[in-house]
Amino acid sequence: MTTEEVLLIADADGVRTLTLNRPKAYNSLTVELKERLLAALREAAADPEVRAVVLTGTGKAFCAGQDLKEHVGLLQAGDPSPLRTVAEHYNPIVRTLVDMPKPVIAAVNGPAAGAGAAFAYACDLRISARSANYLMAFANVGLGPDSGASWTLQRLVGYGRATELMMLARTVDAEEALRLGLVGEVVADEELAERAHAVAKKLAAGPTVSYAKIKEVLTTAAESSLEEALAAEDAAQTALGGTADHREAVEAFVAKRKPEFQGK
Repeated sequence: MTTEEVLLIADADGVRTLTLNRPKAYNSLTVELKERLLAALREAAADPEVRAVVLTGTGKAFCAGQDLKEHVGLLQAGDPSPLRTVAEHYNPIVRTLVDMPKPVIAAVNGPAAGAGAAFAYACDLRISARSANYLMAFANVGLGPDSGASWTLQRLVGYGRATELMMLARTVDAEEALRLGLVGEVVADEELAERAHAVAKKLAAGPTVSYAKIKEVLTTAAESSLEEALAAEDAAQTALGGTADHREAVEAFVAKRKPEFQGK
């Protein structure tokens, strides 16, 4: 394990786990943490040895969103950087999560608010600890959504529910999050890390090149016509049909054995 002060990075079984590590501040996002997280996500995306990613936090919280103490302090000092953080940090982090050519799982170990919740929504799968909760807190501080929440949240729960959660800034507990479709699974707090790794390990052993195309096609279909979606599916199937993973899957099926995927 490599400790980078505000971020922990661990590799096992083809899975890279990125752990936000500011537990005393509920893993709120300082400039340093945002920059290190963005760099770590880009490194994971580019590393062929990393076949799945888990994003989680230390302590009682997943991520409380923007560190408001740092934010206010910089504004009071006349530093313009807080006004650039959406373009320089939040947007690139979410873009990297969404475009990651391998599965990304949010292991939500505690409260997720603002940009912290939005990061979880940008992941492919969300596994929630029972003690976790979710809050679109932007309206509470007189702001609108950022970190892709306007795009991801309504795709998870629909336009009407997304509007409600953002305008009322209502906290959603884990069980309601499961009912709404914000998360796919709720487990006991003490089981979260093991469960998230098990799911990520299973995905890491799978046809990751196929997973990348699944993500790509779903994103295209979410914002296109039927004809455009059909064309994207056709292009993806044509590309995947020539991969080593597809040939391996077919050969394994014929031979009645378990396929061994290489992500190629």
